[in-house]
Amino acid sequence: MIKKITGAFVVLLLFVGCGKDEGVYIPNVLVNFQITEAEFSIKADDNILLVDNQGVAGLMIIKLAPGSYVAFDRCSSVNAEQRCKVVPDDNLITATDPCSGAKFLLLDGSPQKAPAVRYLKVYRTSVGSGGRINVSN
Repeated sequence: MIKKITGAFVVLLLFVGCGKDEGVYIPNVLVNFQITEAEFSIKADDNILLVDNQGVAGLMIIKLAPGSYVAFDRCSSVNAEQRCKVVPDDNLITATDPCSGAKFLLLDGSPQKAPAVRYLKVYRTSVGSGGRINVSN
């Protein structure tokens, strides 16, 4: 009986102990960015606004519908320590990590093509009075 318990314990340790670390997560940094919907309309290309000097590798704010926005950190979740900035694809549905070739869906940041396995880092968005878009964490 003790041999069976010991054997089961060893097998369990092998499964738990052999898991590979999936890499570095995107760090948490303070984000508190605001822009009016009018400014967004002027500065955005095809309803996607890229903002430098915010977040880890910049922000990507996407207008999904009137008054509805989603925002991601541009830092790819693949090898996050490299700080590769994802770039929106011409189809405006996905973004690509130019360092690894990974792809992410711009509706929710979900991984769409290997080697991506983690979502892009998403930030809270809201539209306040006067049509001010707020992006924060």
